[in-house]
Amino acid sequence: MQVTKPKYEFTECVTDEQILEAAAYVIAQKNMRQGILSCPADCAEFLRFKLALVEHEVFMMFLLDSQNRIIELVEMFRGTINGATVYPREVVKTVLKFNAASVVISHNHPSGICEPSEADKLITNRLKQALALIDVSVLDHIVVGEQCYSFAEHGLL
Repeated sequence: MQVTKPKYEFTECVTDEQILEAAAYVIAQKNMRQGILSCPADCAEFLRFKLALVEHEVFMMFLLDSQNRIIELVEMFRGTINGATVYPREVVKTVLKFNAASVVISHNHPSGICEPSEADKLITNRLKQALALIDVSVLDHIVVGEQCYSFAEHGLL
């Protein structure tokens, strides 16, 4: 058995949240290089891990190429404990910047309840319409709570 040197060294005390954040980053980088987060179940699993301890809403977006491989994962907006303002113009600008062919959008519900609100459904439709104008597909909107809710799996896209 080969023993490898650790790649990371902590020189001060770290919180559970910092450890989870670092682990999520390492996993994301590895998986994005391999392009293995291109299905909704993989995206949901990763997002649930990444957003597990976040106490405010975060709106994120997976930017995908024409083969549904991940180009980038971008944190677009941060909100409060019960909402985040999403600006379709900024979403479109980011999609164009990375030349994405499709996206998977996501946000968390710090309450733990993953059922989408009416506001969630409304912004999903607005983003879908805005991105359709530039020929970009919204493949899914994943709401992360204690579980994950997929708009695609529930026929809402």
